[in-house]
Amino acid sequence: MIAVLDYGIGNLRSAEKALQKVGGDARLTADPDEAASADAMVLPGVGSFGRCMEALVASGLDTVAADGVRRNVPFLGICVGMQLLYDGSDESPGVRGLGLIGGMVRTLPEGVKRPQMQWNRLQSVRGASPLLAGLGDEAWVYFVHSYAPDANDDVVATCDYGGSVVAAIERGRLWATQFHPEKSGRFGLQLLANFVAAAQAT
Repeated sequence: MIAVLDYGIGNLRSAEKALQKVGGDARLTADPDEAASADAMVLPGVGSFGRCMEALVASGLDTVAADGVRRNVPFLGICVGMQLLYDGSDESPGVRGLGLIGGMVRTLPEGVKRPQMQWNRLQSVRGASPLLAGLGDEAWVYFVHSYAPDANDDVVATCDYGGSVVAAIERGRLWATQFHPEKSGRFGLQLLANFVAAAQAT
């Protein structure tokens, strides 16, 4: 079972339906016990970093998410759900993230329109990646964001938006995308199918 963590922020149902479309037993859940027992977890997010973090803590799912990552449960963060994995964000100074990945989430470069609200091409930055398997060299995906994480060794894909912007990370079974796979057509569905396969392999 794939738990889509329901902490009351954004259109969580679209992520659940997309996972189901590619064969995943995805269930939207606000129950920390049910989420903790899942075979995999998905943390979506839409809106501001601070508001999402506040809602995640209030739901009690922050500790469930952090524990799942530490237990090496297959985990997928999406958009602000990716950003919450970091220490904090320029968007909400003083608000601490989950701290599962070192570094900060930064404002997109000067000279570009914010938010980036468009399709953009992924650029792979390292070799074989289970997250990106089957996407090919011309994967176009859909972004809606004004902030993106610092680059580090976990980055597997970037996009060009006034410079190199982190688009996807992978650290073992911890995967995350700054773009919305559930809104990214066949490329997004392929990525979600990759995650479902990882969940079913546990």
